[in-house]
Amino acid sequence: MALFIAACLVVASGSGWAEAAPKANAAARSDSKSSASKRKKSSNKGTTKSCSTVRGKKKCKRIAVFQGHGASRSSLRKEPLARPSGDVWLRAENLAEEIRINIYKEDGSMNEASLAKLDELFRCRQTGEVRAVRSELYEQLSRIYDRFGGKRVDLVSGFRFAERSSSRHFHASAMDIRIAGVSIREMYNYAESLDGGDMGIGLYPTSGFIHVDFRAPGEPSYRWTDLSGPGSGKGKAKKKKSTNRTQPARKPVS
Repeated sequence: MALFIAACLVVASGSGWAEAAPKANAAARSDSKSSASKRKKSSNKGTTKSCSTVRGKKKCKRIAVFQGHGASRSSLRKEPLARPSGDVWLRAENLAEEIRINIYKEDGSMNEASLAKLDELFRCRQTGEVRAVRSELYEQLSRIYDRFGGKRVDLVSGFRFAERSSSRHFHASAMDIRIAGVSIREMYNYAESLDGGDMGIGLYPTSGFIHVDFRAPGEPSYRWTDLSGPGSGKGKAKKKKSTNRTQPARKPVS
């Protein structure tokens, strides 16, 4: 009888171990799968999925959201730029305001009253702050307007007071623009042809605009493509205290 009871206990114990083992293995597989998922998610940070169809087969790969590089000296413009007409037809998308104006006076000098009106359209949407935008940027804007047949240029973003100080938008020296009916690639290529040095030009395929800026003194020209969408990676902006890093707003004159 004693031997029979002992045999039953051994069988019961073995059965319990056999049931516990699959559970332990399943838990281990689940942990392994979770870890692999986390590693994959981590490795995908800063990338986006890009798909194309080749010979009827869809192929996808992950590419960097931001791709940038310095512009080689050989790619920069050697000849001086021709003077633009000075005409500008601009609509600020975020403000729903537009203006048609010429940035020059009859004698060829800058029209400060016209520049002041453009500064108003370039004002920070979040804070309402106005700064004197770099006049050379307005000349590039006029060249772009001339190049594409006098079509209205839509301003996505101009001066941004609620922005990091490293941004050229914060220094009133940058613009994000697009033109209805014109590809941003064509606009980007033309903007590149205007760069004789010290300019930054970015392509934003997802958001559908190009960025044009003048770099800080001594900073080399730069090119980039940004595939992130509107507002990606940006939290709620906080209003900054004035740092006098940009020129005060121009006052319209008669």
